[in-house]
Amino acid sequence: MVDFVAPICAVELWDFAPRAARLIARQRSAATRSRFSVTWQLVVWTGVIFLTLAALGRATAEPSRVLFLHSFGREFSPWNEFARSIRAELVRQSSRPLDIYDAFLATARFAEDKEEAPFVEYLAALFAERRLDLVITIGAPAQRFVQRYRPQLFPSTPMLVTTVEQRRVQTLTANDAVVAIRLDLPGMFENILQLRPQTTTIAVVIGNSFPEKSWVEELRRHAQPITDRVRFVWLNELPLAEIQRRTATLPSASAIFFAPPSVDAAGVVYEEDGALARIHAVANAPMFSYVDGFLGQGIVGGLLISLPDTSRQVASVAFRILQGDAPDRITTPPIEAKPAFDWRELKRWNISENSLPAGSEIRFRTPTVWEQYNIQIIAVAAAILMQSILITGLLFEGHRRRLAEFKSRQRLMDMAHMDRAASAGALSASIAHELNQPLGAILSNAEAAEMLLSGKIPDVDQVMDILADIRRDDERAGEIIKRLRGLLKKEEIRLQAIDLNDLIDDVLRLLLPEAAKRGVALMTHRENAALSVLADRVHLQQVVLNLAINGMDAMLNCPRRMLTVGTSRFSESEIELSVADTGPGIPKDRLKGIFEWFFTTKDQGTGLGLSIARTLIETYGGRIWAENREAGGAVFRFTLPLTKAH
Repeated sequence: MVDFVAPICAVELWDFAPRAARLIARQRSAATRSRFSVTWQLVVWTGVIFLTLAALGRATAEPSRVLFLHSFGREFSPWNEFARSIRAELVRQSSRPLDIYDAFLATARFAEDKEEAPFVEYLAALFAERRLDLVITIGAPAQRFVQRYRPQLFPSTPMLVTTVEQRRVQTLTANDAVVAIRLDLPGMFENILQLRPQTTTIAVVIGNSFPEKSWVEELRRHAQPITDRVRFVWLNELPLAEIQRRTATLPSASAIFFAPPSVDAAGVVYEEDGALARIHAVANAPMFSYVDGFLGQGIVGGLLISLPDTSRQVASVAFRILQGDAPDRITTPPIEAKPAFDWRELKRWNISENSLPAGSEIRFRTPTVWEQYNIQIIAVAAAILMQSILITGLLFEGHRRRLAEFKSRQRLMDMAHMDRAASAGALSASIAHELNQPLGAILSNAEAAEMLLSGKIPDVDQVMDILADIRRDDERAGEIIKRLRGLLKKEEIRLQAIDLNDLIDDVLRLLLPEAAKRGVALMTHRENAALSVLADRVHLQQVVLNLAINGMDAMLNCPRRMLTVGTSRFSESEIELSVADTGPGIPKDRLKGIFEWFFTTKDQGTGLGLSIARTLIETYGGRIWAENREAGGAVFRFTLPLTKAH
């Protein structure tokens, strides 16, 4: 941090010196200023120059030099990504400039201690005048190389050993630190059998370089305990083309353990992920490995060393060494292998997630529709639920409304029937009187016929005339009873086309006896053409009969009593029926409320007749009102829509 702060301070002091001199000068008198100005300026400028030179010296100090020594080459996977991760983390953490070098121990591909002299001379020449602050070895061959040639190359340089299996770490000095890895080789094979219990063959893919040969021996030793359960096929002594052929024709219950080959039996070097990609393209069995750098490139997974965790640990230790910590005082636990798997490969080989070890990490899982759109699904489901609740509520409310309407209609019909019964009761005396006339005539004619038939020579022609009179009187009485029965019947609403002119005739026939009894003259005026409406006939009869009886009641004490029932065209689509009387009219203060329930001007009235009449007319799409006539009396009018035929 000092390297960057010092130049900034120097610049600020350089700018501050003249201002300080000017401030001091202004505080002196003119005489004093002339005497001390030169002295003060010399002191200030000398201090500024000294600070600036010191800061520039620190700013131009040599950076920290770090050497990455690779065991094989620049792009050997996955160690190339591992080295890049360490480099990025070091640059991120360090406050000082870093000068990072990479060197590649290519001779490790062929033999352990041959052909290394030129490489040693190269490193000695490169760092003869460049003091290294840290050497980071990647892999066991690089560690052995540094320890073998350390007196010649890096006698006092700290070394950080990385990516070496804990059991293969060689003797360390006080100037060495290590971030080792620990591989559970038996556990790796057991993991394969745990995931695929049906496995009978494990093909081991590994290279044939000198370091890899030693690894083959290590793997054979750790595979020995399970050779009674599974057969191992070792492919290290084959060229890659033959390895491809063998892995493409493995038995059905097989698995592949992949340790990335650096050099095959033919001496071909494989950098990047070339070998893995070529084998994965043809393999007929799932592939397992020990480094998570291969996840996503074709392996199912296994007990894997996490390269990100390892690189962070290495960078942390390296940073501490560069800060001045003694390497032998820095101890870190080895990086343990953890179970991690590729979800896509699990699905490809039908490996159940239930068979994975506890705490397994599953990567590359294709998110389900729920995982991708859970917020949208919840919102849509909530909206659908709310709509369903709303629709259910509306349906329930609609059902309740229809039930209420049905009950209301039933009550209305009951009340209408009661009103008709009351009207019939009011007309009962007149109806009885009207019935007595034909019945009396029938009795008289029957007695006359008996007398004629009891004579010695019956007058047949006269008897026939008497019988004809009896038939007419009987039909007349039957018609009276039919009209009364029709008025009193209680049935469901039956819509039909009704001619209002015919309806008036039916009502007037019922009213004639009562009108004669009360001394009321019945008059009609009607439209010449047929006026057809769609309604229940009995209901319209009830309305007209109720209005007519109310009109006759209103004229009870009037000297002139005339009831006029008429029809006319109200508009092109409506018919009007009116009932007018010559009574005293309706008081103006009662005219508006005359159709309200239980409103009546009669001492013995119920106040239901006109309310029922209004309800019935409105049921068939019409309207009803009352008004006073200029000539005296009141008139009730109602309109109904014409049927489509008219």
